[in-house]
Amino acid sequence: MTSRGLVLGSPRELGTVGLVSGLCGAYAAVLIMTAVILSATAREPGDAMAALLGVVATVFIGIAVYVAAIVIVNAVDTVLAGRLPQIALLRLLGARGRSLRTAVIRGTTLTGIAGAQVGTVLGTVVADAFRVLLVSRGTMPDVEYPVVTPLLVLPVLTMAPACALAGWVGSRRILRASPAGALTDSAVAVPLHRRMSVLRVVVAVLLLAGGALLLVLAMALGEGSTAAGLIVAFAGSVTAGTGLLVGARFVIPGLVRASGRLLGGGPVARVAGRNAVLDPLRTTRSTMGLVVGVTLVTTFASGLRALQRSVDSWEGLSPEQQVQTHQVLTTTTAITVAIVVISSVISAVGFVSTMSLTVIQRRREIGLLRTLGLTRHQVRRMITLEAAALSGTAVALGMALGLVFGSVGAQSLVGSQTDGFVWGLPWGILAVIAVAGVLLVLASARPPARRAIRVSPIEALRVP
Repeated sequence: MTSRGLVLGSPRELGTVGLVSGLCGAYAAVLIMTAVILSATAREPGDAMAALLGVVATVFIGIAVYVAAIVIVNAVDTVLAGRLPQIALLRLLGARGRSLRTAVIRGTTLTGIAGAQVGTVLGTVVADAFRVLLVSRGTMPDVEYPVVTPLLVLPVLTMAPACALAGWVGSRRILRASPAGALTDSAVAVPLHRRMSVLRVVVAVLLLAGGALLLVLAMALGEGSTAAGLIVAFAGSVTAGTGLLVGARFVIPGLVRASGRLLGGGPVARVAGRNAVLDPLRTTRSTMGLVVGVTLVTTFASGLRALQRSVDSWEGLSPEQQVQTHQVLTTTTAITVAIVVISSVISAVGFVSTMSLTVIQRRREIGLLRTLGLTRHQVRRMITLEAAALSGTAVALGMALGLVFGSVGAQSLVGSQTDGFVWGLPWGILAVIAVAGVLLVLASARPPARRAIRVSPIEALRVP
C-alpha cells in the first residue's frame, strides 16, 4: 500500500529526476575524465596543474549538484501535488505520513542513482572518444591514457544523498496534508506556521545584510591591493545568495505577479497571472532553479568582462602584453561559460518538466475554461503567458544578481588598478540568455498546451 508506485505513480512521472541526475552524471564524468586525461600529459605525476584541475572539477560538479537538487525538489513536489487524491486515499486506508515519505525518498533516490549511472557511462564514453579524436589529429600527445578512473564513482555517490534529501524536502509539504483536506484538494498550498515565517524572514534579512557588507568589504580590500578581496567577495556572494534562497518565497511570488501584470490586462492574461502564483511555494521553487542557473552564467561572464575592460589601466603592461591578456581572458570566458552553462541547462530542464506536469494536472480547470468559451488559441496563449511570467522573472533577477556579483568580484581583484567601479556588461552573453529565455518559454508552454487542447472539454471534466 505504501510502495513508491502507489505514491509516485508511473516511472514516467519521475522522469525529471532521472534526466537531471543523468545530466549531472554525464557532466561530472566529462569533467573528471578531462582532468585525468590532462593530468596524464603532465611531465610529473601529481604536479600543480593536476591539483588545480581537480579543484576546478570539484567546484563545478558541486554547483551542478546544487542546482539539480533544487530542480528535483520542485519535481517531486509537483508530482505529489498532482497525486493528492491518491495520497489521501492511502491515508484513509491507514498509511502513515512517515511511511509515505519514506516511499518517496526511496523512489527518488533509486531513480537518481539509475540516472547518474547512465549519465556517468555516457559522459565517460564521450570524453574517451573525444580524447581518441584529439590524439589521432595530433592535438594531444600519444601517451598512455586511462580509460576509466575510480573517481567515476563520485557522481553516483554524490547524487544519491542529494536525491534523498531532495525527495524528503519535496515530499514534506504534501504529506503533511490530512486525508480529509487532501480529498478536497485544499491542502496543496500549506501555509507556513507564523513563527517559522518570522524566523525565515529574520534569517533571510540577516544573510542578505551580511552578504552586502562582505561585498562592500571585498571592494575595499580590492582598493588596497589585498589578495583576500576575491575570497571575501566569494563569501559575500554565497551569503547573499543563501539569504535570497531562504527568503525567496516572500519575494519571488510578488515579482512573478508584477511580471504577470506586464503581460496585459485581458481575461486570458489575468488567468495566466493567477495561475503563475496560485501555489507560491511551487512558483518559488521552479523560478529559483532558473535564477540560480542564470546567475551563475552571468556572474562568470560579468566578472571576466569587467577584468577585460580594466586591462588597459593595469600598470606595468606593454601594449603586446595587454593584447595577450585580452586574448587569455576571452578564451577563459568562453571555457568557463561553456563549463558552467550545464547548470542552466539542468534548471531549464526542470522548468520545462514542471510546466508540463502542472498543465497536465490542470486538465479539469482547462476543461472548465473551454466550456465557458475559451478557444484553443486562448488556452495556448494562457499557458504561454504563464511560462513567460515565470521565466521572465527568473532571467531578469538572475541577470541582475550575476552582474552585481561578477562586477564586485572583479573589483575586489583589481580595484586598486581601476579608476572607479567597472561594470562587466557582457552584452553578447546577455543577449544569448535573453534569447534562450524566449526559447524556454516556447519549449515549456507549447507541448503541454497542445496536449491540453487535444482533450475535449467533456472528457477533461471527468473525475480522474
